[in-house]
Formats: sequence, C-alpha cells, structure tokens
Amino acid sequence: MTATRRAFIFDMDGTIVDNMSFHTDSWIAFFQRRGKDIDADEFFRTTAGRQGKEIIRAQMGEHLDDDEVRVLNDEKEVVYRELYEPHRKTVTGFDQLIALAKEHDVALAVATAAPNANITFTLDGLDLRRHFDTVVGAADVARGKPHPDVFLLAAERCGVAPEHCIVFEDAPLGVEAARRAGMRAVVLTTTLPADAFAEFDNVIHVASDFSDLTIDELFSS
Repeated sequence: MTATRRAFIFDMDGTIVDNMSFHTDSWIAFFQRRGKDIDADEFFRTTAGRQGKEIIRAQMGEHLDDDEVRVLNDEKEVVYRELYEPHRKTVTGFDQLIALAKEHDVALAVATAAPNANITFTLDGLDLRRHFDTVVGAADVARGKPHPDVFLLAAERCGVAPEHCIVFEDAPLGVEAARRAGMRAVVLTTTLPADAFAEFDNVIHVASDFSDLTIDELFSS
C-alpha cells in the first residue's frame, strides 16, 4: 500500500527567520515619514500575514491605485531589507528539522505573504530555496492571510491533501488561515507568547524554536 503523502508548510517571516520585529520597525518608520503614528504591538497582531498592498490600503486609503501601492510597498521593503540584512539567519533547529523531513519523504513548502524580492532576500540569501518542493508568495495569490489561499496552493503544488499538512506559523492571522485550510499548525513563539494562540483548536504544538520537534511526534498529534 502506498504511504500517505505528507507535508510541512512554513510561513517565512517570523518562522523560518526571526525577523518580525524588523518588519514592524520598518512599517513604523515608513508610516512615521507620512505623519502617521503606529502602535507596534497592535500593528503586528492585526497585520502579520497580510500582504503589503493590503496593509498600505488599510492605513493610507482604498483610493490608491495599484501602481501607487506598488511603489509605496517597494519603498517599505527596501527599508526592511536594510535593517534586517546584518541579522539574517534561520531559527534554531530549522535546518535539522527539514533534513529529517527529507529523510522521511515529507514534502516541504514555503507559504508567505512576502513579495518576490523578500523571498529572494531570505531564501536565496540563506541558500534555502533548493530544499523546498514549492514556494508560494504574495505574487501567487490575490488575498493574504487569514484567507487560506496561500496554504491551499502550497498543498496543491505538493500534491498533499490539506489534512495531511502541518503549517508552521508565528502569527494569529496565519494560524487562522491554516484553520480555514483544514490544516493543523505548530506555533513558533518568536514574536508572540503562547497565550496569544489559546483560541485556536488546530494548534498541535507551541515551541520557542524547532530544536525539540520530531517528525513522528508532529504527525501523531
């Protein structure tokens, strides 16, 4: 009998790399230049996982056309990459976990709200892209999290049913997107404490990093 195909789907920012504070700082700097003060904690909780174009329109107005939004979003992402580049590295235990996944024939995917330039900056900058069966980003789906589109597309490209996928996330909107996709989730507390995810019934594990996670334990949860 053929074994059931399984997959790990990783959010990128705040999960593969511990960088969300740099994203928040760059958004705050971006909006402050335009006379708009942002509360950092509230901003993260309500926007992490959303696409940049969605955040810009929510904060600056739905009247902006696509070209205006694209220019503004590119400007913000340049600020982010300048801030984060000296600190770029994977979360502890990530490299070991994906190596184990390969040994167990677990498909690997990235599903992120990041634009292509940031995907290149992170995955290619750390030589990670070659490990993944597919990478799905903001350019591939119309809607960001909490909509499930990015996770469903990643599962489809891997040829794995949603119920056999485990999502790794650091943000409530991402965990909600996984729930809507019919997927279980592992929460990384790189950005928020465990109690921020208490309401989610699809969370099977909460960890500070990847170092103590095992394949058998995760898929038996």
